[in-house]
Amino acid sequence: MSIQGSALPARPYRAFLFDMDGTLLNSIAAAERVWSTWAERHGLDVAAFLKTIHGARAIDTITRQALPGVDPEKEAQWITEAELDDVDGVVAIPGAVEFLNGLPGDQWALVTSAPKALALRRLQAAGIKPPAVLVTAEDVARGKPDPACYVLGALRLGVPVQDCLIFEDATVGIRAGEAAGADVMVVTSTHLTPMVTAHACIDGYEHIHVQRDSDGLLYLQRLAS
Repeated sequence: MSIQGSALPARPYRAFLFDMDGTLLNSIAAAERVWSTWAERHGLDVAAFLKTIHGARAIDTITRQALPGVDPEKEAQWITEAELDDVDGVVAIPGAVEFLNGLPGDQWALVTSAPKALALRRLQAAGIKPPAVLVTAEDVARGKPDPACYVLGALRLGVPVQDCLIFEDATVGIRAGEAAGADVMVVTSTHLTPMVTAHACIDGYEHIHVQRDSDGLLYLQRLAS
């Protein structure tokens, strides 16, 4: 849910860049189970802490806590291993599989804050085929909201990031897209409370499709109801 109009972007794009968690698949329950265990172990306010984890790399989330005697790299590895073992309830966002299957394989990339092994595990659990271009936590020195990940995704596709449409759900990812100079589409399927945003929004992919013109440009269109 978000506070924004339902109009889709009118301009064409050379490629689409997708966040993963909350954007193509719902992994909230699994992630919060793991992070709750970690937060309890370190004496954090679990409810308040869980509000800060989404969209960011594990190492960045842990580093922000500035906990004495805690090695962020070691703890992030623990988080990754625990999340690899828990994909119960990980499912695709409604319509995502069909929407992605309709895209040319060389015109979309996945840009996630998750490590590569976890990204592949969750994609498999959700029934989503991994794309040819995948940018993960290991590929950048600074995670979202730094735009480096989206700039790299566009670079690997061979297009300027400003000619891409970025699909995101989390505030840090939206900020990364904005900083990259790209248009952003906010996916609100997993939002429990409204998000005030200036960007176009969709609550899933069932009611949109892509038209590819003779120049290979991608247009988003809404399906007739």
